[in-house]
Amino acid sequence: MRTAFDFSPLFRSTVGFDRIFDLLDNAQRVSTIDNWPPYDIIKTGEDQYRVTLAVAGFGENELSVTQERNLLLVSGEKAVGEDTQYLHRGIAGRSFQRRFELADHVRVAGANLANGLLTIELKREIPEAMKPRRIDIKADLSLPKADTPKIESDVKAA
Repeated sequence: MRTAFDFSPLFRSTVGFDRIFDLLDNAQRVSTIDNWPPYDIIKTGEDQYRVTLAVAGFGENELSVTQERNLLLVSGEKAVGEDTQYLHRGIAGRSFQRRFELADHVRVAGANLANGLLTIELKREIPEAMKPRRIDIKADLSLPKADTPKIESDVKAA
């Protein structure tokens, strides 16, 4: 039995978190998990990650790595010749498409195929405008003093 969470009360007190709620909602709906090709996700540094997929039997020209805004799409399509006759086929060569949701400002730094492993290097690069910055506070002693109005009158109190 699955429990569906209702995130609508959170919309009353948050602004700009729509994407997070969509990700949580989509994660709940995953009905079948495709586990091919197998992969690892490794954090290699403070802002660096590595995704490694086991793609035995695929060549560089049969694999595609694409980054769209916040999505990493890895796909493979094996080119099979019609004249090939297998007596036994134990190496999986079926087409695949694997999607990875990326956080904001994560970009693909590079990809490498070696020994049947496709390694994709990811790096988070926060723009200078979004990095925290210290604001200097200046003490200005030459500020004009506030003038208090004085009411003057020729009439004297009795």
